[in-house]
Amino acid sequence: MLQTKPDIMHGVRQLTTAWADGPEFITQCPIRPGGSYTYRFTISGQQGTLWWHAHSSWLRATVYGAIIIHPQEGYSYPFPKPHRESLIILGEWWDANPIDVIREATRTGAAPNVSDAYTINGQPGDLYKCSSKDTVKVPVNPGETSLIRVINAALNQQLFFTIANHKLTVVGADASYVKPFTTKVLMLGPGQTTDVLMKADQRTGRYYFAARAYASSQGAPFDNTTTTAILEYKSATSKPIMPSLPAYNDTATATAFTTSFRSLRKPIVPTEIDHNLFITMGLGINQCPPKTRARNCQAPNGTRFTASMNNVSFVLPSNISILQAYRQGIPGVFTTDFPAKPPVTFDYTGNVSRSLWQPTRGTKVYKLKYGSRVQIVLQGTNIFTAENHPIHLHGYDFYILAEGFGNFNPKTDTAKFNLVDPPLRNTVSLPVKGWAVIRFVADNPGTWIMHCHLDVHIGWGLATVFVVEDGPGPMQKLEQPPPDLPVC
Repeated sequence: MLQTKPDIMHGVRQLTTAWADGPEFITQCPIRPGGSYTYRFTISGQQGTLWWHAHSSWLRATVYGAIIIHPQEGYSYPFPKPHRESLIILGEWWDANPIDVIREATRTGAAPNVSDAYTINGQPGDLYKCSSKDTVKVPVNPGETSLIRVINAALNQQLFFTIANHKLTVVGADASYVKPFTTKVLMLGPGQTTDVLMKADQRTGRYYFAARAYASSQGAPFDNTTTTAILEYKSATSKPIMPSLPAYNDTATATAFTTSFRSLRKPIVPTEIDHNLFITMGLGINQCPPKTRARNCQAPNGTRFTASMNNVSFVLPSNISILQAYRQGIPGVFTTDFPAKPPVTFDYTGNVSRSLWQPTRGTKVYKLKYGSRVQIVLQGTNIFTAENHPIHLHGYDFYILAEGFGNFNPKTDTAKFNLVDPPLRNTVSLPVKGWAVIRFVADNPGTWIMHCHLDVHIGWGLATVFVVEDGPGPMQKLEQPPPDLPVC
């Protein structure tokens, strides 16, 4: 069966070119089978590693690739030039059509089947049956320093990543440079990128790259396999050495990594705030209406899984994009009443009353004037189960001021804000049973979705949209839609 799809340039700022952002029914209608659409945009002020992927249903399980942004001609890296560069894209594989997997879950209301393998550059590696002959090999010469660009393109899983016997010096993330720090293991949520320097300073041999799940949700099934590739020193023929990896639920290691990031140079962080939002996010349960067939209500206790932000489960339009409806003044497509705080205050990370488990549904957006200074407290919840959520905002990079566990307390946690050198990211790992605080200036007109990058959660409604108005200047206005913009 033919599938329609849009592609997104994940993390590209898309200044005034929201038509090229890509998520279906947010900035465009899907590209029809046999059709085409040219994404036109300019990359400005970003260096490092981003990526592109499909943004329709689960098509991005196999439709993705890297975007490498080198320094401008005449400029260099803010670190010694590496001898070579390598690209590592972590992926996820099902022994079935991923579209069939999510369609079955949508029909039943239950969680979808977990993947059968993880991949490195499209290959599972030596630890799976029948795949060792195609295991990816990355060559290196003794003494060389390599710049390794790591992308987590997995559909639904945060991943730990390491290289046996080698230290990794982190120098960039999400196309922004960071103060270098050394680690043995990375943790990337889906959507995140990390650039590391690795010196080939070990005995000539072969060493495994390895990645496996960081599974923060207690009791939830996950793919517990390990993908590998081989770092191969010149002329080495020995058996590859396997690294040790953190335990699947090692939140301490994940937290130590995510809290180590600092901007390389002193950034200009907004200190006065125009919009101070508090957004809860997590899973939920929909009760099935009377006489609903049991086969359509296979979540616990005859229910259906859902997810929400501030108790609103986001619903995509079905016949026009939000950006088109906004620019053309078409009514009835969305409402502008997404709440700036949850409708009810509760113990977000404690034992949540069952009366709060079922959200409302709607296509609710939050409007921002151009130039607004925005702070968002992202608060995880323990509704049904708590887990780490990779939260991605389209059209913007943002500063991560702080993160922590439990319920955010403005009286005590504000003192933890890093206003000196916070990292600039486009995807933040919201800690399990915890919170994170981000800030940005709304200087990019358009309609920008903020969502969990675990794709199963997007389909359940863990998203919202910011509508940013045009500014007064000529370079502060959304461009006109291109002539080949797909029609619904």
